[in-house]
Amino acid sequence: MGHGGNVIDELVTDHREVEEIFGRIEALPPGDKDRKVYADQATMELVRHSVAEEAYLYPAVREHVAGGDALADKEIEDHSTAERLMKDLEACEADEPQFNRLVGRLMSEVRAHIADEEENLFPRLRASCPPEALDDLGDKVRTAKKVAPTRPHPSAPDTPPANKLLAPGVGLVDRLRDRLSGRGKLD
Repeated sequence: MGHGGNVIDELVTDHREVEEIFGRIEALPPGDKDRKVYADQATMELVRHSVAEEAYLYPAVREHVAGGDALADKEIEDHSTAERLMKDLEACEADEPQFNRLVGRLMSEVRAHIADEEENLFPRLRASCPPEALDDLGDKVRTAKKVAPTRPHPSAPDTPPANKLLAPGVGLVDRLRDRLSGRGKLD
């Protein structure tokens, strides 16, 4: 992740990357061990993406979009639901019965969230936020994703300033754990 462009272009590209990973999961038969690898990859991408949105996108929505507080609160609640699913999924192997149920629910939740952002939130933000501010937000989101956690932390704060303060340290620990364990890597 980290593609360039304004915040909307950046986040839409992230959405397409996650959908591509979901397609890889769906293409494999139930129980295939690579489904777990792809689920871990999706989780890593989704957590970074969510942390960056919560730190920068949703505060901008609150500031620039009419009714932005309610919109941002709903999106943060969607993130919380997905994060709980990812946390449960993290403890499952691909051959466990609950894996298919959890990964299916995660894909459904994330797809609905993506559709809502792309059809509702993003057009409203684009219409109400100056282009320079959208570009600046794109830079901030890219920077945040580089240091963000890669594992779900459902009890972590999801609003500024606490989320901005804690995310880099937690992200460092997560990336170290991922590197040592080989999480998200195909054999």
